[in-house]
Amino acid sequence: MPVPHPRLHSFAEYEEAYRRSVENPEQFWAEVAEPFTWRRKWDTVLKADLVGGHNEWYSGAKLNITENCLDRHLATRGNKLALIWEPNDPKTRQIRYTYRELHQHVCQFANVLLNNGVEKGDRVCLYMPMIPQLAIAVLACARIGAVHSVIFAGFSATAIADRVNDAQATVVLTADGLNRGPKQIPVKRVVDEALENCPSVRRVIVVEHLGWPVQMREGRDVWYHEEAREAAKTCPAEEMDAEDMLFILYTSGSTGKPKGVVHTTAGYMVWADYTFRNVFQVQENDVYWCTADIGWVTGHSYLLYGPLLSGSTTLLFEGVPTYPDAGRFWEVIDKHGVNVFYTAPTAIRSLMATPLDNVLSYSLDSLRVLGTVGEPINEEAWHWYHTHVGKERCPVVDTWWQTETGGIMISALAGISPLRPTHAGQPLPGVQPVLLTQEGQEIQGNDEEGYLAIKFPWPGIIRTTYGDHERARQTYFGPYPGYYFTGDGARRDSTGLYRIIGRVDDVINVSGHRFGTAEIENAINQNAHVVESAVVGYPHDVKGQGIYAFVICREPVGKADAGHVEASIIETVVAEIGKIAKPDKIQIVSGLPKTRSGKIMRRILRKVAEGETTNLGDITTLLDPGVVEEIIQGKK
Repeated sequence: MPVPHPRLHSFAEYEEAYRRSVENPEQFWAEVAEPFTWRRKWDTVLKADLVGGHNEWYSGAKLNITENCLDRHLATRGNKLALIWEPNDPKTRQIRYTYRELHQHVCQFANVLLNNGVEKGDRVCLYMPMIPQLAIAVLACARIGAVHSVIFAGFSATAIADRVNDAQATVVLTADGLNRGPKQIPVKRVVDEALENCPSVRRVIVVEHLGWPVQMREGRDVWYHEEAREAAKTCPAEEMDAEDMLFILYTSGSTGKPKGVVHTTAGYMVWADYTFRNVFQVQENDVYWCTADIGWVTGHSYLLYGPLLSGSTTLLFEGVPTYPDAGRFWEVIDKHGVNVFYTAPTAIRSLMATPLDNVLSYSLDSLRVLGTVGEPINEEAWHWYHTHVGKERCPVVDTWWQTETGGIMISALAGISPLRPTHAGQPLPGVQPVLLTQEGQEIQGNDEEGYLAIKFPWPGIIRTTYGDHERARQTYFGPYPGYYFTGDGARRDSTGLYRIIGRVDDVINVSGHRFGTAEIENAINQNAHVVESAVVGYPHDVKGQGIYAFVICREPVGKADAGHVEASIIETVVAEIGKIAKPDKIQIVSGLPKTRSGKIMRRILRKVAEGETTNLGDITTLLDPGVVEEIIQGKK
């Protein structure tokens, strides 16, 4: 019987664990890591460097993360449900895998990869629907030591090409098409377009999902089901070093070029498991459902790795919350007896806008814990979720973390910690948050706000940005040497609970997905009508933040032509990045507020977009102060 993993059961236990994690972090994290399957134990628990951004955990250890997700459960949980797949159409048959069956499918997919020339260290990009083969393929990559890089299957061909080329991926995994609510999308066709500009790719493996005919390029493209016929269902796990790369996940950068966040094997494994167990307080027979796409980090850590590391049953959903109607989430919860439910404030707000009967028609009796992720949840949505979904008996854990942190950093622990709407809560053991002034001084005491930074490494900390460590150092460790800088502002209340108050850099958080303003501006500027643009976020009732674009055109645009130009700009952004990044508002302007050195004053544009035009500060130092009044008059 495997040694049980530590799980906190009371607030007193949390306080004791937190104290130990700060006073003797190496001993604390050695004890947490002990129960995993290791081929070789570590020589050193931690090599810390928050100045250069070179942080290592469990140096010298050898392991494979899939042995910890699958193999070690076979003796005691082989017949337990590991994965439930709920399809887009409720009339389509669901698929269920036990741990033993999932293990066989992962081994079979791993052998298909090996038979197609994938080797340890190769980068494999996945652009796939939310089907079981996506989860299986991710684990298959990890099984053989290939680095997986999942690209959300809503990004455009240009965005795919950027990521494939940056990772120098040799293999791409995709499907014929995907279902998303009432729509069907030809993903293979998007991949084909992307790969016209990706010389490193030599093989494309295509999963049959919709039964659509697709173009198969001879010598490059193969069908997964044909390859799998020859593939054995056993595959030894590749021995990996603790600091070997596990995955690259691309997130928006302030330069407009997406940056590949790198997570390595051992520290990420320990962090995903520890945070999953403790935040959600998952019990042995629970059904756990995280609604995130695997293309985002939430899907990596809390749909796939965290639940499987802990031996839980995880639910994978292909569809959207409003199809075939706005009761779909609640229907799925009742159908599968979901106990722990983790979703985004955006989804909650969109469902709040539909008739209450959509949620009241379902019992939701199985629910014990609710969670939110991606952005801070507003008070109205928190109360709606707590009252109508949780029936005022389920704690709501409002989790704060980032792609770069690998897992949850600040949160209540379900049923253990104090809850306060709109507040993420307290740091997890091992997380040492501080509030800094703009100059980098630590702000002591409660009832304070400042820039949120972390002053000590945790096992899931970002290791680098792929192929460009200097970029990681400058972004995360450069602004305040000796700290990991989150880019978020935060407030610590009178009881020490943390509340996240939004980005302090040029990043917009749309429905929990972060986009650098530069990335969207670069896309807008590709449009033939456009000379220059500036993009800011503004409060949006459903998405949290919407995208507001101020655009200078080459020729004057009359009212009659404005709609055509705006539609053309949106089309360009969708082609360059994807629908998820299309501007909500476009205002055509004759100029932008700039300093005499040419810097665009986004602070002013943000206030205009938010409707706060009475407090713009001193604008007399701008190159052309008159442009501000014109922008205010033309505001949408």
